[in-house]
Amino acid sequence: MTVEETPLKDCFLVKPTIFRDHRGIFLETYHRKKFAELTHIDAEFVQDNQSVSKYGVLRGMHYQKGEYAQTKLVRVIYGKVLDVVVDLRPDSPTFKKSYSVILDDENLYQLYIPKGFAHGFLTLSEKSVFAYKCDDYYTPGSEAGIIYNDPDLNIDWDFPEKNLILSEKDKSQPTFQESFE
Repeated sequence: MTVEETPLKDCFLVKPTIFRDHRGIFLETYHRKKFAELTHIDAEFVQDNQSVSKYGVLRGMHYQKGEYAQTKLVRVIYGKVLDVVVDLRPDSPTFKKSYSVILDDENLYQLYIPKGFAHGFLTLSEKSVFAYKCDDYYTPGSEAGIIYNDPDLNIDWDFPEKNLILSEKDKSQPTFQESFE
């Protein structure tokens, strides 16, 4: 496993060591001790989630606020997504900045997303199976979001907006200004 810093403070791209042979592949998807050695972060994950989406589904930009904020380690089990995070921590040097990366079942990369980040992804394959670990339990009362096409955040989804498939909730998320200013 290797870990690379992203342009956003405290956010890391995790690249697994993949063993390939005539039978297929093998990899460790998480090793707490190795992750801690490489990042100096000892994450204790308590909940795993998984979603299945079809081509064009955009889920985001979501986060949990307050004492129930979650750190996440996200990955794609099957398919391909454009994964996007935004730093929402006002005291961070990368506040309001975004980072995007392709996660798929070929590169098998994972993205470590610290508390205080909004997260979303867009399915670019016919189907995606997306999995993530959380360091706190989902708490409905602390759920929040920002509209995916917020003009202040200016996220480039590189996808025709008319072809996006969104939930009613994601279509009606507040803007960054409505949430933070």
